[in-house]
Amino acid sequence: MNRVVHPIEQESFRRLRARLDTSHFPPLTRAVVERVVHSAADLEYASDLVMDEGELTKAHAALHAGAPVVADVEMVAAGITRRETVCRLGDARSGPGLTRSAHAVRLAYEEVGPGALWVIGCAPTALEELLTLDASPALVIGLPVGFVGAAESKAALRESGLPAVSNVSEKGGSAVAAAALNALLYHPVPSENPEENL
Repeated sequence: MNRVVHPIEQESFRRLRARLDTSHFPPLTRAVVERVVHSAADLEYASDLVMDEGELTKAHAALHAGAPVVADVEMVAAGITRRETVCRLGDARSGPGLTRSAHAVRLAYEEVGPGALWVIGCAPTALEELLTLDASPALVIGLPVGFVGAAESKAALRESGLPAVSNVSEKGGSAVAAAALNALLYHPVPSENPEENL
């Protein structure tokens, strides 16, 4: 079923494209960049985001094949439309050397196992914890925000070699992380009939 796009959203994207040339990006990268920029009204994300089109292609296929989606906080989960998510923050407890967000990642991994798409937009400690697990993710959208640990956790994600969407700066947050996942959700799935893809 095709998503109905509201006229305000159509006009917003028209204005975005008038101010930012995204035509040089490959299709899924372009979709993620545009939706993140749109969600934050921040054109700088176009040069701040880091991702690989091949990894996005595999993640897009996994997502549309039903791979679980895990969110670090309810605000990320609330921003992801048209898809159920797993968020275990409400069940998590902090302890010595362990934040609630990190514990929530452990609980979520116990629930979903390998192959999920992880969407982290709030807590750098959630991203740090994910990197300690053998999660074999389809994709990690690692866009936590903050002055303490955010840029460092995203750098560690890029160094891990896991398939990822991240950014270099301290910017991020729930809205942009959810937007990156929504970009993959909204992007059409290629038809198995080659004539329909023309």
